[in-house]
Amino acid sequence: MMKKECIFCKIINHEASARIEYEDKDVIAFWDINPSAPTHVLVAPKKHIKSINELENKDIISKMMFTAKKIAKAKKIAQSGYRLVINTGPWSGQIVDHLHLHLL
Repeated sequence: MMKKECIFCKIINHEASARIEYEDKDVIAFWDINPSAPTHVLVAPKKHIKSINELENKDIISKMMFTAKKIAKAKKIAQSGYRLVINTGPWSGQIVDHLHLHLL
């Protein structure tokens, strides 16, 4: 289910613009509009899940991780190294209430 006010849901529905790096039936990956690194891609499930706390199973996290790995390899940063970060809740720095991981 998509949330009308969620910017990530709007990107998923192609109602808001984003530089999309990857997309399939389950996840979408797009470039962060305020990057913290030369490569800063966000990987999010297409289903609206507010945060890790609302996860019902591990499948989507696995898909997100493998998507990030694939992008890191394509961007040629897999060997030099990268970080995968998931913020959960406002104290952690989660700004958008839609589960996503940062590939940096």
